[in-house]
Amino acid sequence: MQETIRAEWRQVCDLMRRDIGESDVRFWLEPLEIAPVENQDGHLKVVLLAPNTFVRDSVDQKHGDQLGRIWRNINPEVVRVAFGVRDAGASPDELGKNKKKAQPAGKKGSALADQNDGLESFGIPVDPRYTFANFVVGKPNEFAVSAARRVAESPEIKFNPLFLYSGVGLGKTHLMHAIADSVRQQTPERRVLYISAEKFMYHYVHALRSNSAPDFRAKMRSVDVLLVDDIQFICGKEATQEEFFNTFNDLVSRNRQIVLSADRSPSDLDQLQERVKSRLNWGLVADIHKTTYELRLGILAAKADARSVFVPQDVMEFLAHRIDSNVRELEGALNRIIHYADLIGQPIALSTCEEVLRDLLRSSQRILTIEDIQRKVAEHYSIRIADLSSDRRARAVARPRQVAMFLCKALTSLSLPEIGRKFGGRDHTTVLHAVRKVEELMELDQVMASDVAMLRRTLSD
Repeated sequence: MQETIRAEWRQVCDLMRRDIGESDVRFWLEPLEIAPVENQDGHLKVVLLAPNTFVRDSVDQKHGDQLGRIWRNINPEVVRVAFGVRDAGASPDELGKNKKKAQPAGKKGSALADQNDGLESFGIPVDPRYTFANFVVGKPNEFAVSAARRVAESPEIKFNPLFLYSGVGLGKTHLMHAIADSVRQQTPERRVLYISAEKFMYHYVHALRSNSAPDFRAKMRSVDVLLVDDIQFICGKEATQEEFFNTFNDLVSRNRQIVLSADRSPSDLDQLQERVKSRLNWGLVADIHKTTYELRLGILAAKADARSVFVPQDVMEFLAHRIDSNVRELEGALNRIIHYADLIGQPIALSTCEEVLRDLLRSSQRILTIEDIQRKVAEHYSIRIADLSSDRRARAVARPRQVAMFLCKALTSLSLPEIGRKFGGRDHTTVLHAVRKVEELMELDQVMASDVAMLRRTLSD
């Protein structure tokens, strides 16, 4: 029965694509997993498990009724579709079953101690807080996360090396820690070394000066899994590159896993020897893109859940709109608001956010463009930016287009004809009609008024 239900779920997703689009299906529905189905006298209850409470609540509110209707049309025996949060430590099929007995703490601890024998102090201590379970996955990072999980969980080496790259604060270091931690937990007998490129160079230079280069090489080449962070640091350092090249070749030739990270792709690493670049491109190169609005919302919800702190939805939406540079700044902004509310003894509220985060918001100020407004509106309404300039007249597109035109008129000094040209070559009368329509709707519709107020706050200085 479970396989039948999974097949039906795929049909449901295919039908939902027609209504909400591919991107929403990928972001909201594909992360859901199906718990064991409950059968009560031929009446089936399907429970869809989300990775966190934010996704669960959002899908339930936005699409829950529609999912239920579609599923009942496919299979009338499905009388209810409910939503839950999956156990980070178990697959859906394992929920409700007895888990395997844990290995005695003493035995596991001694295995890890035997494994380390100096490697931990030689490299970077693996932070157990950075796991796959608490890494929020979205479209910008899903490929990199899938690749990292494959390396961490597969007994076979699928690609070597795995090369992760992104800008600052987008999660590549989190993934490096998660890989190292996962390998150690699943196979404690494997020797794992997580080290920065800077520390690699430091140990190598020290070995040369102390005439202990053979010991350094023996330690580096004794590992089963080598993770090197910020590999761009060795660019321009010829001797260190030579040593890294030889270490790389030795480990790969003996089928040892290598994972690397950098702030650029291998091809864009200047002052790196061509033969080293060639080695880095051997395996799989996975980039982590800048976060989307939806992903930032998910991250904020996960962070608030982890700290058992209630953060109002309008505050999370404000932060997700305004702090879009990187995840570290986003988390830092959330922490600052939480600490401020705790110190003054008041609930977290949108009214205090701009004052508390004034310096952060000021640092991200820039001249507002029509493209900025279109991007924010498209993110908020979960449509494509191209839809705002298209000829589509469906309400789900036409209304956001009018809101975007209204905001362009309110927040920029551009003329109506200039605004119209940026929306598919529309004339000034169309823009004027949109402005008046939104003004009218804001008087009558509280949801519209709230949406426009939120967008205006996040786009304003």
